[in-house]
Amino acid sequence: MDLFYREYGEGYPIIILHGLFGSSDNWTSIAARLSDNYRIILPDQRNHGRSPHDPVHTYKEMSNDLLRLSQKLSLDRFILMGHSMGGKTASWFASEWPGKLEGLVVVDISPFRSDKGYDINATMHYRILKRMIEADLSGIKARDEADMIFSDITGSARIGKFLLKNLHRNSDGRYEWKLNATNLYNNMKNILGGLEKPSAGATNMISGFPAFFLRALESDYITEKDYEPIRKLFPAAEIIEVPGSSHWIHAENPEVIINVIKDNFPV
Repeated sequence: MDLFYREYGEGYPIIILHGLFGSSDNWTSIAARLSDNYRIILPDQRNHGRSPHDPVHTYKEMSNDLLRLSQKLSLDRFILMGHSMGGKTASWFASEWPGKLEGLVVVDISPFRSDKGYDINATMHYRILKRMIEADLSGIKARDEADMIFSDITGSARIGKFLLKNLHRNSDGRYEWKLNATNLYNNMKNILGGLEKPSAGATNMISGFPAFFLRALESDYITEKDYEPIRKLFPAAEIIEVPGSSHWIHAENPEVIINVIKDNFPV
């Protein structure tokens, strides 16, 4: 699959992957701030943004999409960053093609298959997608008229506005969702998947590059129970705790992300 992507700046390449319900434009402000010294590539992952839709939505296929993009752009090695679902894609890619990476940055997501501790998040994701599938958009004349679609699900005006970034006008001038809610709903078990946690005697470590896992302390997508298996699978991993931040670190604490890049991958 050929992914849509945005590109900023010149220098050492960094690919940044958005999360579930997101798109490349979620990262444009950070890309702009890094573009003086780095070449920033922001893809839309499959079934999101302006990239093609497909009924298959697995981390294996999303990693294959990323490999094809890197080949298209003639990138021998690059820094790979991903948030949430994008962080799982990045971790999976690292396990398949570690020789392609100069560094890995995973933003507020465990790389492993989700367990029962994520039931609340999974339930909300299912409800959001179901609401998108069932929503009647035919009478909406302006984006702000759709504000109430998610109000009873997220309890957050900010998250509601983030979700509504997926609304756009089609060629007939009517509003529709950019993402494919049906495909994502049908693949939620895959989205909640990920790498398997290493067993006690496992030797299949992923190495050859520095790895940073950013954990928002007001989020539960990474917990302390993940620390040991992350360090076992990624022996060079550094876990950075970000106080005062929810799951949306890139929006609330962009300096943390920018500093991780500039301090550890100087040009």
